[in-house]
Amino acid sequence: MPTPTDAGRPPLGPRHWPTWCGIGAMALLARLPWSWQRALGRALGALLRRALRARREVAARNLALCFPDLDPAARTRLLREHFAALGIGLFEFARAWWGSVAPLRRGLTLEGLEHLQAAHAAGRGVIVVSGHFTTLEVCGRLLCDHVPLAGMYRPHAEPAMEWAVKRGRLRYAAAMFTKQELRPAVKHLKAGGLLWYAPDQDPSRGEAVFVPFFGRPAHSLTSTHQLARLSGAAVLAFAHQRRADGSYHLRLSPAFADFPSADPAADTARVMAAIEDMARAAPAQYLWIHRRFKRQPDGVRLYD
Repeated sequence: MPTPTDAGRPPLGPRHWPTWCGIGAMALLARLPWSWQRALGRALGALLRRALRARREVAARNLALCFPDLDPAARTRLLREHFAALGIGLFEFARAWWGSVAPLRRGLTLEGLEHLQAAHAAGRGVIVVSGHFTTLEVCGRLLCDHVPLAGMYRPHAEPAMEWAVKRGRLRYAAAMFTKQELRPAVKHLKAGGLLWYAPDQDPSRGEAVFVPFFGRPAHSLTSTHQLARLSGAAVLAFAHQRRADGSYHLRLSPAFADFPSADPAADTARVMAAIEDMARAAPAQYLWIHRRFKRQPDGVRLYD
């Protein structure tokens, strides 16, 4: 059984060969010049916007729900920008896992590292909370240049892809925990470790509550509260975005005061408010193709 710091043995049976071919192609594309990847990514995003009709409609619906004050033309532009960011993000994922991020370090700005260092110096573990942005993987890798960050993630269903991605992530992450590996993650935090976590998608299982997100009820995991309560870790927000010139800005906020409280819903609302702030700062780069509001407390369907 693979450990949080070991990808284990790769699955090599014939049924995995098509996946290995795809992984090989992605690894080759990860080595293209960064300027080429950005241009190809925008073209790929335009193709995906036309080909993935269901996802395009979900993203358009999310933008209408979250930005009702934007006129239709502005939302259409934002939708196009989102798919362009999504296409570039696919190249960023491949580069983070299997390529070099040396070109991406040029022009990088990192703000607020002292907040993480202060929380860590107090002898506590630290939960670094972010959201599902197209930049999440590459910016997580860039942050690992400065701190020994572990990650929590949802494993891939295809074993070959899971092995390749975990092995790629372990090139830079201190450890990788699946969302089912709660006890090892808590142990890591109790030992003073740092853990990146993104709790902003509508969960299929786990303890969750409805809290506001862009002014609408969003079914959200209380897991940040639970991890902090079980481990004694501090919690701080990690915002990141890709600038127009291809450089990156990373920002770490001060640790949440009086967290966790006795109220899981209130703590979850604070976390979602922080992620909303991140999405408003880089709206094209948030993952709008996810059905964030698929569950509603009144049972109303917001998606076709």
